[in-house]
Amino acid sequence: MKKNNNSLFVTFVTILSLLAVTAFAQEPARPAAAPAARPAFRMPARIISPEILSDNKVTFRVYAKDAQKITVSGEWQAGFGASQELVKNDTGLFVLTVGPLAPELYGYSFSVDGAGALDGNNPQVRRDGARYQNFFIIPGKESDLYFHKHGVPHGTLSKVWYNSPVIGIDRRLYVYTPAGYETSTQKYPVFYLLHGAGGDEDAWTNMGRAAQIMDNLIAQGKAKPMIVVMTNGNANQAGAQNDVPPLPAAQGEEGMASYMRLAGKFEEHLVKDVVPFIEKNYRTLTGRDNLAIAGLSMGGMHTQTITNNNPGMFGYIGVFSMGLMTMGPQNQDAAKIEAERNKKLEVLKNSGQKLYWIACGKDDFLYNGVISMRETYDKLGFKYIYRESTGGHTWTNWRIYLSEFAPMLFK
Repeated sequence: MKKNNNSLFVTFVTILSLLAVTAFAQEPARPAAAPAARPAFRMPARIISPEILSDNKVTFRVYAKDAQKITVSGEWQAGFGASQELVKNDTGLFVLTVGPLAPELYGYSFSVDGAGALDGNNPQVRRDGARYQNFFIIPGKESDLYFHKHGVPHGTLSKVWYNSPVIGIDRRLYVYTPAGYETSTQKYPVFYLLHGAGGDEDAWTNMGRAAQIMDNLIAQGKAKPMIVVMTNGNANQAGAQNDVPPLPAAQGEEGMASYMRLAGKFEEHLVKDVVPFIEKNYRTLTGRDNLAIAGLSMGGMHTQTITNNNPGMFGYIGVFSMGLMTMGPQNQDAAKIEAERNKKLEVLKNSGQKLYWIACGKDDFLYNGVISMRETYDKLGFKYIYRESTGGHTWTNWRIYLSEFAPMLFK
């Protein structure tokens, strides 16, 4: 019987397929290529500093195996230049525990073999003029307003440029607008908050925790929602010296010469440049009863000058840690300066302000000047409220003063 050629072809293909499958099945698995060797990676041991303990003691740690001596200077220490030495162990770790400390915000810095240094393990850093420090906050009733809190509506802090015809340059200020400002049509009263010597427009938010204090006071219903304007009180600066290039000095000017050349210009420009700029560009309530001004130290002097020269402009006035303003034109005798100042105070007394608030620490180096200020006001029958605290010329006091002054505004 003759075989069909097609059947033979199919049989042949089938056999080849079976052989291929069998060969594939018997082929040993090829080893995977070995991964390229990777360098070992290990996170460095975390050093916690500062560590706030449950009893409000604070432990500082610095790892510096080659250092011989490390000290810490902090605001909890009494006396200018006071410091405490950290103890070095056999691994090169320096450790010191201090306290317990009262609830407050504390700045501190290290000295490593005589050289100033920040705490590299603490990202919380603040700046006061040209001086940098780390800081921490001991929680408690007294420091509660200084924390950024979740669940609390937060305002907006803006860095704003404006033109000053009085000074002749573009300048920068900070503006705090309360939560809800951007989404409402409401108009707000305005509080002008001035810093001290060595500071700039950044001082009240960086050192003074102004944004956190205002957020928390407003959220608690203790302060009315308001716009807070924080200016640069140095007329020879366009903005904060860590962020804005300094202005070129005039021909032949050195040191304080440029500052003195513009003496009095800041106060004039706040009235003629800043207030009109804010009222034009923000939704503000206007008039005496909707304007407040306060300042610390140099800012207290600015506040006195501005309000003495512009009676009836501000309904709420605060002078923090500043004595009686006695500056006047050069070569003018003290008696004439005093007579002109008292004449202005008489007008201010009758201008209808709702609050004149004076605050100072008992250990402040300007304390005697505040006593003289109060004596002068008392002789003139000038009404004011006086707040005396412990401590000296420090941000610890100025944060407290802001926390107490702001709730009294625009009521």
